Amino acid sequence: MKTLAALMALVLVTAAGCQTKAPQSRYVKIFDGKTFAGWDGDTEKTWRIEDGAFVGGSLKENVPHNEFLATTRQFTNFVLRLQFKLEGAEGFINAGVQVRSQRKPDHFEMIGYQVDMGDPSWWGSIYDETRRNKVLAQSDMSQINRILRRNDWNQYEIRCEGKRVRAYINGLLTVDYTEPDDSIPQFGKIGLQVHGGGKALVSYRDIYVMELP
Repeated sequence: MKTLAALMALVLVTAAGCQTKAPQSRYVKIFDGKTFAGWDGDTEKTWRIEDGAFVGGSLKENVPHNEFLATTRQFTNFVLRLQFKLEGAEGFINAGVQVRSQRKPDHFEMIGYQVDMGDPSWWGSIYDETRRNKVLAQSDMSQINRILRRNDWNQYEIRCEGKRVRAYINGLLTVDYTEPDDSIPQFGKIGLQVHGGGKALVSYRDIYVMELP
């Protein structure tokens, strides 16, 4: 009986493990680590590919203004997972991940939700880039400081479902925002930012998207 019980327990554990891992197969890698296929931006001066990562900016020269690398296609409901590393020498050291965003016509800016990064209190917050130019959801830095690895690799998970946007850094929920304005579009491109005004270097790698119904 003990053997049978142990076998049944093993089957249940295995089944549970399969259920946990099943969603992972729905993630699609949207950066091949080698080319800019599926992305556009200033790939002559600002953005390059190094060691399987998109890298933007410089630690030797000021980034003159915001620059974005963006997907050529748009997404509506999805989960985005990526790793990022932000480093800086002087000035305003900042970057961010755009979701449900559009490029501003004939301009270097993007318009839409930005899941931010940078000190003193930008990490994990949602900023409305170009459109309303304000913080929509502020993170709790006392919590983030416990898990954030500054000047090293961290992970963002961003979940966009309906009018709700949630962001996680290294598994910690940083903000849970629901858009109150029905006129704000809930679809758009994914963008990667390096902010202007400082000697900043940002890297992004292992970029995956799981689209939701």
